[in-house]
Amino acid sequence: MTIFQFPQDFMWGTATAAYQIEGAYEEDGRGLSIWDTFAHTPGKVFNGDNGNVACDSYHRYEEDIRLMKELGIRTYRFSVSWPRIFPNGDGEVNQEGLDYYHRVVDLLNENGIEPFCTLYHWDLPQALQDAGGWENRRTIQAFVQFAETMFREFHGKIHHWLTFNEPWCIAFLSNMLGVHAPGLTNLQAAIDVGHHLLVAHGLSVRRFRELGTSGQIGIAPNVSWAVPYSTSEEDKAACARTISLHSDWFLQPIYQGSYPQFLVDWFAEQGATVPIQDGDMDIIGESIDMIGINYYAMSVNRFNPEAGFLQSEEINMGLPVTDIGWPVESRGLYEVLHYLQKYGNLDIYITENGACINDDVVNGKVQDDRRISYMQQHLVQVHRAIHDGLHVKGYMAWSLMDNFEWAEGYNMRFGMIHVDFRTQVRTPKESYYWYRNVVSNNWLETRR
Repeated sequence: MTIFQFPQDFMWGTATAAYQIEGAYEEDGRGLSIWDTFAHTPGKVFNGDNGNVACDSYHRYEEDIRLMKELGIRTYRFSVSWPRIFPNGDGEVNQEGLDYYHRVVDLLNENGIEPFCTLYHWDLPQALQDAGGWENRRTIQAFVQFAETMFREFHGKIHHWLTFNEPWCIAFLSNMLGVHAPGLTNLQAAIDVGHHLLVAHGLSVRRFRELGTSGQIGIAPNVSWAVPYSTSEEDKAACARTISLHSDWFLQPIYQGSYPQFLVDWFAEQGATVPIQDGDMDIIGESIDMIGINYYAMSVNRFNPEAGFLQSEEINMGLPVTDIGWPVESRGLYEVLHYLQKYGNLDIYITENGACINDDVVNGKVQDDRRISYMQQHLVQVHRAIHDGLHVKGYMAWSLMDNFEWAEGYNMRFGMIHVDFRTQVRTPKESYYWYRNVVSNNWLETRR
């Protein structure tokens, strides 16, 4: 048996996102988001599922926070539904939306659970998309208004802020690959969106400082780690593109004031350029306090000119996979944490890490041993990184409960709590009890 002790101030937590759990999509003045539109478009989401009800957490947040309290976590990462605050994206604020988040945040604080707030987890107000969405620089100013409203309202109540969740998904998965809302397939649109996200991020950080908002602020990229299939330079370059587009494309402008030149050149060969205006890079470079890291899988990649706009093909190496098909190789988390040290010894929070395991309730229990194994392997890698001197400050398991898994609908389950989406009954899984022990002990036990 081996014991891995974590620092005393380590922030154990879990995470969710507004559209995935809240439901109540037409209640209390909430406007529509691009995900409402996308999910209601035939053929976009598995089985025609949508987030109209989801986990009904809008009405059941007290029960969900009670389950968090019983889990023993120190922090809960949640996101705010932008169209709940500004139904039209900007303009007049919806007080009922603010009141809801005050109730949630107050109850978290009363229970000793630190609120960790993500401002944008993909639910752009549809009214802004109708005017061009993130391709239109007007959306930048609308986001800053939204961010400022949240900073003013929750100053002193929330001490950890993230501007954007997974900017690669917002830009490329959604506007180049078309898998997520709004479902575009245009490389220039993806690059425009990514750049405008970063400008909105920088302006929001600047406003955070100007207002004297308490706490820390950062951004949460979804990082990847790719190992070359062979020693060929083409395979190595394919992996470099895969890794850098997820992390460096969004972090290098913040920390070093420029985009990775080899990717700029790569995109230029495909006729796409970054729409930088005077002053943009200074804005993007506003100093941040931390970064969130969302990590799920490592891949083995090789060059393939037919493999999409990056020409980087993932190879099936026979590794075990989760039920969504992602290979399980925890070493990638350790490697990418070290890779990011190129930007300094950053304060890092693992803001998402978890496994899609679709085990169901049997005799009142969910025996999700594969999820426990996944989490254990990745927590060992987090411990390794801390032991090496990296400033990994917390770990937030994805996810608290099964929820609307975007284009996969309700077909894929990432939660430590099983949700029956017909009855809304919550059933803690064995991973919930396992994680509760880890959190309570502040150490991880592995057996040989």
